Amino acid sequence: MTDVVRDRKDDAAGARAPENLDSPMRGFARLTRGILLLAGAVAVALVVGFIAFAVGIAGAAPPADPHAEGIVVLTGGSARIDGALRLLADHRASRLLISGVNPAVGTEAIAGTLDTDLDAVLACCVDLGHTARDTIGNATETRDWAAGHRYTSLIVVTSAYHMPRSLAELHDAMPQVKLIAYPVSNPELHLAEWWGNSEAFGLLVREYGKYLLTAARLAIAPSPAAPTSLAGT
Repeated sequence: MTDVVRDRKDDAAGARAPENLDSPMRGFARLTRGILLLAGAVAVALVVGFIAFAVGIAGAAPPADPHAEGIVVLTGGSARIDGALRLLADHRASRLLISGVNPAVGTEAIAGTLDTDLDAVLACCVDLGHTARDTIGNATETRDWAAGHRYTSLIVVTSAYHMPRSLAELHDAMPQVKLIAYPVSNPELHLAEWWGNSEAFGLLVREYGKYLLTAARLAIAPSPAAPTSLAGT
């Protein structure tokens, strides 16, 4: 009788063994499915976000009647500087900062790339910023310049594709300053047809990636506020 009972217990344990082995496998399968679903959701969100980003840039247009205390243009093409100087010539603001100028480049060199009708405004009311090396540097340089002039509003001039990241950095550096976006277009970039133009598509993909990294960095570790001594000068 004892042997029979033992055999029955062994049979019962053996019958339960596959079920016990299957439990970790089912858990692993559920975890794998969850990871795949999450990865798929992230991929869809990135694609949708990129499409919205690209459409927004392709349709970006400057405001009809912008006015502010100062203008800042982020270097990167003659169209940007030309557009900013024309705003200044139209009395849209009282002074202009060209941020991110090569230290070897002065006012005369910039004047050589522009129409002569802008020479007077370039000579009277423009400051050159030579310290910025990237968009973060542009934001710091602009913050210090605006604080020195006690400006509370700025027209921001840069390329349309560069504008979202520029505004993010500038707002983080000086949240108290009103920023008016003034995007300019490069005629050589066919952003309106970005889905069918490999150069425009590649540019937007790279800029979208940079913008996401910037947004993540600023969300995790925003920059400290500008020193009181600068804001009060």
